[in-house]
Amino acid sequence: MSRYEEGLRLIEESCGNGKDNVIALSTIAMEPSADGIPYPYVREVDAYYEDGVFYVTTWAKSNRMQQIAQNKEVAFAVCFEGISGSGVGENLGWVLDPKNTEIRAKLRKAFIDWYDQANNEQDENCIILAIRITRGTIFRDHGAVHYNMDFVNKLEIEECKIR
Repeated sequence: MSRYEEGLRLIEESCGNGKDNVIALSTIAMEPSADGIPYPYVREVDAYYEDGVFYVTTWAKSNRMQQIAQNKEVAFAVCFEGISGSGVGENLGWVLDPKNTEIRAKLRKAFIDWYDQANNEQDENCIILAIRITRGTIFRDHGAVHYNMDFVNKLEIEECKIR
C-alpha cells in the first residue's frame, strides 16, 4: 500500500462511514480589507465525506456561497482530527434536484439529528456544496507522522503547500 493510499485510509477512518464531521471552512472575502488585501473568512460547518469530497448543505445566498462564486478555492480543517487541506468549492444546486437524489439521501442520513430543523428543502436556495479536496495533510502522534497528499495526481508529496 502506498503512503497516499495509507493517507486515504486514515481520512476514511476519521471522516467516512456516514459520519457527521465538523470542519472549519475558509473562503476569501469579496471585498478587500482596509489595506486593499482580501482577507479570509472561516466558519464551522457540518460535512459528510466520501471519496475525496466533503458535502455540506447550505443556503445559496450565504456569504460562503457568494465568496465561492467569486473564488472557488477554499481551505478546510477537520475539527480535532489532524486533517486539513485545500480544495475547490462547487455549488451542486438545489437539494431536491433529481441529480442530487443519491447524495441528498446520504446527507439526510448523516445529519439525521438536525437535518430537517436546519434545512428548508422546499426553498430552491437550499443547496449542496461539494468541497473537492485537491491537497491535504494528515498529522498523527503530534506531527511525528504526517502525510502530504496531492488528490489531483493521487500521490503523496514531500510538502503540502495550501494554495
